[in-house]
Amino acid sequence: MGGAAAADRRAWREAHWSKAGLSFYVDDQPHLFLSNGSRLYGVDEQVLRSFRALASDDETTVSRWLEASGLDADRYIDDTPIEPFPVHAISLAVAQKCNLGCTYCYAQEGDFGGRPKNMPLDVAKRSIEALIDGVEPGERVNIAFLGGEPLVNRDVLRAATEHAGAIGASKGVKVNFSVTTNGTLIRPDDADFFERHGFAVTISLDGAGATHDALRSYKSGRGSFDEIIRRVTPLLEKQHRMQVSARVTVTPRNLDLPRTLEDFIARGFFSVGFSPILSSPTGRDEMTADALQTMLDQMVVCGGAFENALIEGRRYPFLNMVNAMREIHRGTHRPYGCGAGGGYLGVSAEGAYFACHRFVDDEIGAMGTIAAGLDDDRRRGWLAERHVHRQKPCSDCGARYLCGGGCHHEVIHRGRPACDFIRGWLAYCLAAYVRLVERRPDFFGAAEATKPQ
Repeated sequence: MGGAAAADRRAWREAHWSKAGLSFYVDDQPHLFLSNGSRLYGVDEQVLRSFRALASDDETTVSRWLEASGLDADRYIDDTPIEPFPVHAISLAVAQKCNLGCTYCYAQEGDFGGRPKNMPLDVAKRSIEALIDGVEPGERVNIAFLGGEPLVNRDVLRAATEHAGAIGASKGVKVNFSVTTNGTLIRPDDADFFERHGFAVTISLDGAGATHDALRSYKSGRGSFDEIIRRVTPLLEKQHRMQVSARVTVTPRNLDLPRTLEDFIARGFFSVGFSPILSSPTGRDEMTADALQTMLDQMVVCGGAFENALIEGRRYPFLNMVNAMREIHRGTHRPYGCGAGGGYLGVSAEGAYFACHRFVDDEIGAMGTIAAGLDDDRRRGWLAERHVHRQKPCSDCGARYLCGGGCHHEVIHRGRPACDFIRGWLAYCLAAYVRLVERRPDFFGAAEATKPQ
């Protein structure tokens, strides 16, 4: 990374957030990101200075300034929560049990605080039938298999997949499949099955060797990294329709992100993504303010490697950056952080609906049952309460429609310790987008969706 390029990548630190949006420089050129509509402009110095000089985030004051500057627009999102609509994605907790004893597990080592249990095939089938019956021919649905460790209940996972494929084909509904696994139980024939059905396979890996083992050991205390790599390698070698990604949960104990990223890319993972642990049932290994700042610095280093690779014409599967560039390019503008409780629901092993996989067996996120049907009154209340305009301090944050208020589970159980991290990462990503759309406009077509080479 040359000196000029490095200086330009540091310019994001001088970015300034307000309720109205973000002002920042790229190659010494001023830019504005306006929260309303997620609109991005190159502006002159006078406009940027005037924007930063606004003495108040009062909406009337800001509206008058935007109008005077020719940057006003009708409000894209109002205070009205969306109405419950057809579900297009479910996660099936096919095994509420796990063979690992991860230090921070939101599912309390897989069983969600209850007795270990497997999902019966009948529950899986009925969940899938309700999902597919609720959409129109020609539409697409997504089915994720989660746990605990879903491969503990491999037979149900496979039979449910075959059932979903058959039902979807008969109704003209496209079905996409994914599985998140710790990798310790993968067999060679799983590679054939996942490839045949085009699975997106996510392997939970928190670093290489001892770094991973300290966080994701067997319940006996024995490390799991070497075993996982041995079992995952056949999948990495076979992926074509299947995509095999690594998901790294970041704690204060595994903050060397560039090294982890390079290691996993070299091993052949289709993509590698990082996510900080903000809420664990015991509080163990939760990210502190200092750790989040270190993570941000490390993420920006990874982002710089991504930028360099793209400019040189190389694919670089840093998932956080790929997703950010895609979302900024499409002008993502949302009142929720994700589809939980709306278009996406989690299903427990016993057949109850929850807002997402993290709320399984948590009454806070209960949304009905397979037997009785969805509780749309609960969904409606959830969507009203979780709207970003109802969240504080989100409603006054310039990043609110890109962030959407964050993970509901983490916010409910810990609050918002990562707001500065999120704003810092988004400021960097917006600046990187300006650079890349100028230097690699072709990337913002279909390039980011290419299969492994």
